Amino acid sequence: MPQSRPDGLLAIYPHVTSRDRQLLQLLDDHQVLTTDQIHALFFHARRTCQIRLTELRALGLLDRFRFARDGGGSQPWHWTLGHNGHRFQAAAHGRAEPTARTSRQTMQRLSANPNLTHLLTANEFGVRLTAHTRRHPAARLQRWWSEASARTQFRVITPDGHGVWSVGGSTVGYWLEVDTGTEPLGKVAAKLDKYAVLARQGGPRYPVLFWVHSEDREEHLHAQLRGRRAEVVVCATAVHAADPAEAVWLPAGADRRVRLVELPSDHGRAVAANANFDENGVFLL
Repeated sequence: MPQSRPDGLLAIYPHVTSRDRQLLQLLDDHQVLTTDQIHALFFHARRTCQIRLTELRALGLLDRFRFARDGGGSQPWHWTLGHNGHRFQAAAHGRAEPTARTSRQTMQRLSANPNLTHLLTANEFGVRLTAHTRRHPAARLQRWWSEASARTQFRVITPDGHGVWSVGGSTVGYWLEVDTGTEPLGKVAAKLDKYAVLARQGGPRYPVLFWVHSEDREEHLHAQLRGRRAEVVVCATAVHAADPAEAVWLPAGADRRVRLVELPSDHGRAVAANANFDENGVFLL
């Protein structure tokens, strides 16, 4: 496969598949994915995945980094857009073409981001739901937004992710809050307040999903959640090890776990009436 010249973006096109374009868009939206995550999203065979990622890197569409693992060895490769990937996405969305220096700085900032683990964990949630749809044709992840996309649309909230999940004829929207154990649980529970404000203003009443890193953490979080905003916002918890599509969600105040699609969800009166939107379609309060 030929190497691309700096000015030869069009020459790459014969080598770019529809699957490649989906991957470029995901990385544009969510910044970084590991080899394992890309494998789960798009490939059956890991070796095929590794070969294709190497080819896309040779074309300048992708780039990668990884760190040493504590105790020896290396972490998995973390994949981002390469310079040509940034150029391609800029052209696709009508953005100004980035310079090579800008693309390099973007990757350097991402790789040094102290919240990189948190970002990858949030992305893992969408990866697992998408992988679930590959095994269950009746399921569909209709929307998978990053924190930046949700913040742009809804202004007053900053979830770690937002999505719309459907199985058969049932659909549920959700707000994702990823907990990695670094914040006090009182602060974690207090995140419900901003969702309550949105709901009271006619915005979506989607369940807030607290995805926690351990069962012990989950148990103590429920002690903080008891009675908090229960009349306005539904919330539920599950641990990172679980398949988020399955019956792993424990709603606050409940004694049994339910599937994601079984959680109550309401698009809200303002959204349903298509009200409170500006000329760009951004929801306003």
